[in-house]
Amino acid sequence: MNKELIIRSGSDAVDFALLKDGKLIELHKEEEKSNFQVGDIFIAKIRKPVAGLNAAFVNVGFEKDAFLHYHDLGPNLTSQLKFIKLVSAGKIKDFSLKNFPFEKEIDKDGVITDVISANQSILVQVVKEPISTKGPRISSELSLAGRFIVLVPFSDRVSISQKIESKEEKDRLKRLVQSIRPKGFGVIVRTVAEGKKVAELDKDLQNLLSRWTAMCKKLPTAHHPSKILGELNRASSILRDVFNDTFTGIHIDDEELYNETKDYLQEIAPSKESIVKFYQSKDTPIFEKYNIERQIKTSFGKTVSMSKGAYLIIEHTEALHVIDVNSGNRSNKASNQEDTALEVNLIAAAEVARQLRLRDMGGIIVVDFIDMSNPENRKVLFDFLREEMSDDKAKHKILPPSKFGLIQITRQRVRPEVNIKTREEDPNNEHGEIDAPISIVDKITSDVERLLKAHKKIVLNAHPFVAAYLTKGFPSLRSKWFFEHKKWVKIIPRDAYTFLEYHFYDKNGNEIKD
Repeated sequence: MNKELIIRSGSDAVDFALLKDGKLIELHKEEEKSNFQVGDIFIAKIRKPVAGLNAAFVNVGFEKDAFLHYHDLGPNLTSQLKFIKLVSAGKIKDFSLKNFPFEKEIDKDGVITDVISANQSILVQVVKEPISTKGPRISSELSLAGRFIVLVPFSDRVSISQKIESKEEKDRLKRLVQSIRPKGFGVIVRTVAEGKKVAELDKDLQNLLSRWTAMCKKLPTAHHPSKILGELNRASSILRDVFNDTFTGIHIDDEELYNETKDYLQEIAPSKESIVKFYQSKDTPIFEKYNIERQIKTSFGKTVSMSKGAYLIIEHTEALHVIDVNSGNRSNKASNQEDTALEVNLIAAAEVARQLRLRDMGGIIVVDFIDMSNPENRKVLFDFLREEMSDDKAKHKILPPSKFGLIQITRQRVRPEVNIKTREEDPNNEHGEIDAPISIVDKITSDVERLLKAHKKIVLNAHPFVAAYLTKGFPSLRSKWFFEHKKWVKIIPRDAYTFLEYHFYDKNGNEIKD
């Protein structure tokens, strides 16, 4: 399995595409004007606690107030508020917390008006970026994420990632972390720490303590509200969270970003520094070179084509996402309808898992798979979907299929959904829109591969522009179909067709209907 990260730098944004065996599985965008990323820490002002919601609205400098629920305050809120007050007044110069006396923990079922008040200064961290009409969701239980560990100020807990299965390894890591953990700080050990030595963990810990100290030094002069600790740039944070030994290439078209990424990789994985490559071609943009633009055009529409003629319909309502699985009218060697349904559902499950990550869809997702009467097949589908989503970093929960073939998924929503417009102005209609031409070519290719399995000869009638695209150059798309299927597709240009209209006919001249 090859994993590649392709980074494209523009004048006002940086785009990150994560490829798995050449297929686009994640797409991120970092905009210059984005001041509220997950992980950013602010010194903020309480605007108004609301007892009825058991929450407070907090001024973090965004046009809409941030939302802070009582359960997101953290047990040691009182200690944190006291620390902020003393540091801001210049009465504490040692930020290590080893000599700082902790206050009593707040009641976990308490009322927000008993612990905070209007105009009070508080340290908060963004846990959900502004989405739609809502302001950021924040927490006052701070955490500083490193490569191997997460540092939690005003805590004394040590916890190990549940994804580390070996009890012996968990015990080993817990002992190591207990031996280096500074007083006043809790530590969460990340999955990638498995098998690491104490020196690597300690180096990560010292880097996080340095970031904590640098943040505290800003407090006496910081404007309230303002950002006092920014998350790493998106390239570094993606590498920190998803990078592992399976990565085979990181390609970047910006020299400054290339140098930054190379330096960061030198810190976290020196042996992999050589996979970072500077892309310098002026003729072909980096996203064109790695076939990303084409995948974006064909992956973000309402209809998503899959192999063997199957496709998904993805719709977003205010309350939830709905995904409908369709088999299409296709030739199939499966012996019965149940086997056909299972085959299509497994193809769809893999694509659904990819689409959730690609679009960063969150909240409630309902997938309408093709009905299967065999309970064993429903279990196979459920297990396969869970396996396909196991690499997804966002917290999610999948319920088993219902009798109606529905699978319900909840997925953590921390950023606005990636929504890319894939429809273009219709050249035949002044006010209409059509699918991007490249997506139609992909649909035609999918149809050809399906129909050639069922027919000895097929004839394609298409608009002259589309016909030319399929037949010109070497090797043309038609030539590729011939080399793969050993059958020649006759393509006839039709001037009367609209730009994206096409029809298939069999050897007797009868139209092949979907």
